[in-house]
Amino acid sequence: MVKFYDPKDAADLARIEAMLQRAGIEYSLAREPENGIGPLQVQVAEEDLPSAEQLLRENEKA
Repeated sequence: MVKFYDPKDAADLARIEAMLQRAGIEYSLAREPENGIGPLQVQVAEEDLPSAEQLLRENEKA
């Protein structure tokens, strides 16, 4: 798994989780190893990273 997204708060995390679930992209949540924006980071499989990034770009345009 590779880092995909660092949500800023619980609402942002919920939005990203819903987006990935709708697309059928498996993900996991990991504790942020360093002080980041939020306490958890969203990770996806390395092979799913391009699809997840494209999905995020499309979602942010809407």
